[in-house]
Amino acid sequence: MNIQLIVFLPLLAAAIAGLGNRAIGNTAAKAITTGALFVSCALSWPVFLGFLSGGLQEQVVTVLPWLRSGDLVVDWSLRVDTLTAVMLIVVTTVSSLVHLYSWGYMAEDDSQPRFFAYLSLFTFAMLMLVTADNLIQMFFGWEGVGLASYLLIGFWYQKPSANAAAIKAFVVNRVGDFGFSLGIFGTFLIFGTVSIPEILAAAPGMTGSTIGFLGTRFDTMTVLCLLLFVGAMGKSAQLGLHTWLPDAMEGPTPVSALIHAATMVTAGVFMVCRLSPMFETSDTALTVVTFVGAATALFAATVGTVQNDIKRVIAYSTCSQLGYMFFAAGVGAYGAAMFHLFTHAFFKALLFLGAGSVIHAMHHEQDMRFYGGLRKSIPLTYWAMMAGTLAITGVGVIGVFGFAGFYSKDAIIEGAFAAGTTAGGIAFFVGVFAALLTSFYSWRLVFLTFFGKPRWAASEHIQHALHGDHHDHPSDEDAGHDPHGHEAPAHAIKEGTGGHHPHESPWPMLVPLIVLTIGAIFAGFVFHGPFLEPGEGTAFWAGSIAFDEHLMHAIHEVPLWVKLSPAAVMILGFLIAFAAYIRDTSIPDRFVGQFGVLYKFLLNKWYFDELYNLLFVRPAFWFGRLFWKKGDEATIDRFGPNGVAAVAVAGNRLFTRLQSGYLYSYAFVMLIGLAAATTWVMAR
Repeated sequence: MNIQLIVFLPLLAAAIAGLGNRAIGNTAAKAITTGALFVSCALSWPVFLGFLSGGLQEQVVTVLPWLRSGDLVVDWSLRVDTLTAVMLIVVTTVSSLVHLYSWGYMAEDDSQPRFFAYLSLFTFAMLMLVTADNLIQMFFGWEGVGLASYLLIGFWYQKPSANAAAIKAFVVNRVGDFGFSLGIFGTFLIFGTVSIPEILAAAPGMTGSTIGFLGTRFDTMTVLCLLLFVGAMGKSAQLGLHTWLPDAMEGPTPVSALIHAATMVTAGVFMVCRLSPMFETSDTALTVVTFVGAATALFAATVGTVQNDIKRVIAYSTCSQLGYMFFAAGVGAYGAAMFHLFTHAFFKALLFLGAGSVIHAMHHEQDMRFYGGLRKSIPLTYWAMMAGTLAITGVGVIGVFGFAGFYSKDAIIEGAFAAGTTAGGIAFFVGVFAALLTSFYSWRLVFLTFFGKPRWAASEHIQHALHGDHHDHPSDEDAGHDPHGHEAPAHAIKEGTGGHHPHESPWPMLVPLIVLTIGAIFAGFVFHGPFLEPGEGTAFWAGSIAFDEHLMHAIHEVPLWVKLSPAAVMILGFLIAFAAYIRDTSIPDRFVGQFGVLYKFLLNKWYFDELYNLLFVRPAFWFGRLFWKKGDEATIDRFGPNGVAAVAVAGNRLFTRLQSGYLYSYAFVMLIGLAAATTWVMAR
């Protein structure tokens, strides 16, 4: 299978580019890292196709012994089964295309070797995660993608906003990782091993047992699954631990595509599916997963409807689609969850890279209110983003043909209904409503960006760029608009180009768009059988996930109105967006005027950041200042090193006065000493 080459080639390339840096130059660093990723991709597809055809079986390749401590025995092993094969092609395909795309997008950057080294390191960490044969190795990859995301989000470290976003992502993920690590500790405590196959084999036998936790006793598997799921919530930005994901847009656009489409955010979904036999032992844990996923899908979709930054719209779209994947897993449709992860990688990478092409054409302006009429200036980008939009909104005809999302997202919605549970029913209606919002904000993005009259002249940032006052990679503040997306100033409605003439991106950026467009169009149609069909899916997954044939049969038997619901709301969302941004562009302003409170609530992202700032950030800083000023400086330093130093200085000054150098001074001291000694003897 050449699995070692697939996994370690990106690491080798990252080491060469990172350590060589300027010594080897931009071209060599880009060629080495991109070439390594394309080789890994070329080796990954035969592995996937081998499992698809049934020609390959599950295999574990031991690289080297790792840990030996009492009962804890861990080897560094690479596990390859169907689930791993799916993730291999998702990660390597998107990553290789992102590397190629970055040749054009980052062409003017001064630190290209460092950027490409970080990209390859990110890919290696994700490959380690998906090939893990034990929880310790999975945790290694888990933390590796966290480190790489920190480096990439804060790549433009000269920007305070980029540093703040990188720290935020790192800290929020540490919260989730704390739960994940507790889950690993608890799993080892219960099962006496961290080997994933051994844990999954023994998990059904622990059904009904209890464990002491937080001073009382709970169902063992529920506690373990919920702790592990906390880790998934952090990595995959589920409601509560989602706040880092939109801010991650501070990194370069290729980073956004890689994080959101193929690597970090998919880690949580992969982990839940990998450990699906564990989750199947706890109805409570599955219910929690379902509700959290449904709530995230709804929350992110509502916020995405009012964002003006093109990358933030797509970022909240990612958050919403991850919610779909989790509630699919929660109702037991793990095959549908993985299928949506698979198709989502193609169309979400396409949308992000397409957005990058738009931003590149607009001198790094990201506010859609300053776009308009771009379909004629950048036609290839336009058609690529149209394909991505048709895929994410789920356009298709039952029994004929559909874009990628038509097969995967509809299967999730139908699976939630077919599950027949209360949680599944709620998730179904939430999923349908979120699909309506998805259609609206997706077409809103297309209409604001590519249709209507050009509004380029209103962009102060573009005007600055045209007059030579241009920052290569501006922050939102540099772009001349409020990063939170408040209403554009009055001059923003002026029409005209202001001398700006957008141009299509270079071919290194366009080739990945073409390839991803093919995936967004055909991935669902070609692969829905192995991922979802009862008999075919059982053979394909071969026990790598808990594939429920009964649920897959039930999906085909749901009422027709259930099957048509996603299509109906997709059309409705399109019509609303068309009416508001093509036919009568005054509708959005009138809506804001009538529902100002709702608009501000959504614009401020349900006030999660403000709430967390009040509950956690400000108290943390207050305690930090308290311990710093009152504890460290006023107590420890005052009575510790500073106090000792002050006593030494005072003593030194006293003895300095006694060491005068005059004979009569020393005679006087000797006389006093003699008198004191005589007095002591007489007193005795």
